[in-house]
Amino acid sequence: PKSPISEAYRSLRTSLMYSENNKKNSNVILISSSEPGEGKTTTIVNLAITYANLGKKTILIDTDLRKPVTHKVFSVKRDPGISKYLSGLEDDYRKLVNKTEVNNLSIITCGVVPPNPSEILASGRMEKLINELRDEYDIILMDSPPLLAVTDSFVTMRYIDQFILVVRSGSTEKGALTRSLAQLELTNSPLTGAVLNAVDESTSYGGNYYYNYYQYYHDEDQT
Repeated sequence: PKSPISEAYRSLRTSLMYSENNKKNSNVILISSSEPGEGKTTTIVNLAITYANLGKKTILIDTDLRKPVTHKVFSVKRDPGISKYLSGLEDDYRKLVNKTEVNNLSIITCGVVPPNPSEILASGRMEKLINELRDEYDIILMDSPPLLAVTDSFVTMRYIDQFILVVRSGSTEKGALTRSLAQLELTNSPLTGAVLNAVDESTSYGGNYYYNYYQYYHDEDQT
């Protein structure tokens, strides 16, 4: 909890809390990336934990209905999940909510992978679910597929307040990032900002200084 990495996620949380897009009592945040393997799930899971640690009633929804992984992160069963609700097989979303070992943090897993993810994510049941969750939770986080792979993320952006794009240092292709930004602008999506992931402290500007100062500060605090 006192590592520079943990503090980076707290900094991200603070930036989102003070963003101009954070205008409602509840806050729906979607996180995605241009391509697979850029760290979107790692980012959203850790962000969810930081919100929960702040005392915010937080729920994380796995809306990646093609290659879901959050159930593995929290070691819970994938089914039943959100696909069961969106398909009309379950009307009470509370039966899909899983508690985690983190206080104030719950998750809704993907469930059975459906044959028509984009269509059910665009359904009225998805909108109804988000509206009901707004009444019960302070923070609603959604993990979604990469932007350039499928249209699912753009479909779910109609329900959100903020969107974070994860970019992986040394991995994300410039052309892919350019196409993602162009599509976001075309769809008038609420882009709050970007997270630059996997930066090497030894090569980033000021990286070593920040790391050393941070360690020194906490070492002093312990004495």
